[in-house]
Amino acid sequence: MGEVDASFIQAPEQRPNPSIIDEAQGIPVIDLSPIHQHLQNDTTVSDPSAIEAVVKEVGRACKEWGFFQVINHGVPLNLKNGVEDVSRRFFSQSLEEKKKVARDQTSVPGYFDAEHTKNIRDWKEGLDFLAKDPTPIPISGDDDDDRTTQWTNRYPQNPPDLRGTVLEYIEEMEKLSFKLLELIALSLGLEPRRFHGYYLKDQCSFIRFNHYPACPWPDQALGVGPHKDPSALTILAAVDEVEGLEVRRKSDQQWIRVKPTPQAFIINIGDVVQVWSNDEYMGAEHRVVVNSEKERFSIPFFFSPAHNTMIEPTKELINEKNPAKYKPYNFGKFLVKRKDGNYQKQNVDNIQISHFRLP
Repeated sequence: MGEVDASFIQAPEQRPNPSIIDEAQGIPVIDLSPIHQHLQNDTTVSDPSAIEAVVKEVGRACKEWGFFQVINHGVPLNLKNGVEDVSRRFFSQSLEEKKKVARDQTSVPGYFDAEHTKNIRDWKEGLDFLAKDPTPIPISGDDDDDRTTQWTNRYPQNPPDLRGTVLEYIEEMEKLSFKLLELIALSLGLEPRRFHGYYLKDQCSFIRFNHYPACPWPDQALGVGPHKDPSALTILAAVDEVEGLEVRRKSDQQWIRVKPTPQAFIINIGDVVQVWSNDEYMGAEHRVVVNSEKERFSIPFFFSPAHNTMIEPTKELINEKNPAKYKPYNFGKFLVKRKDGNYQKQNVDNIQISHFRLP
């Protein structure tokens, strides 16, 4: 990452709590094999209650945690290993080589680190790729500005197999995301494809390679500070099952360290699902811690609707006893405002969905 700017080290009151619970006791691990067997018309699934049980497990996890892990998810193991391998090889290169695909304020996809962007206090470096290249996006977050532009990917020349691996992996992430979104819809009593329409023409989804180098001051920095994701879903591959992700438990607000399950994906619901469900399901605050001995890699996929999607509580869930808790907001403009906030001073808070909460 290069020499570290001390201004990125968090103040003492923001540092990780040393009394963290070391294992995420209770975060559900959900077996998706009944779903895949059903889609393949596998005769071994004779009891439809198996699928109903998966739906209930997903609903419980979204309501009680906002986080869960999935096994037997259908993503080929060799592809998961392959994308982890190209991620490692990319970050092993010199900073000069990585900066050849550096992002800037106008072009979000690409490489970034805390030192050269001057806007990220997190102890990490990353590389972003759009799921749809190019991706239409508003020029500004202003409500009266209807102009759009396009974000495009910046693929590095090395590793040479990175681009093909990323494109294949994104395809699998989209398949899994739609299946999870269907399970969430069913758990809310909606038609399984209720939310598909927001992704049919365009989407703002993207994949990120994260690298958290070993930190000489692990008690003074975070890999990623406390936050919630603006996406609908996040699918996280924790490379080598190295721990570092922590979730704030809803029941008592304690920080819980997630212990990754081998070959599983870690799922969390984002702001979009929280609003669609009208707070029936609420995203959990999470962060990433670092240590002085181990580096950590992770690969999240952020599944987000098209830029022109108006995010609002789902009409079928709204009634006199359960009125809408949010006013509609444009997802693309919300995303652009978040992006612009990243490039402002560190004491300027990013826009949050709480700004759209109704009294």
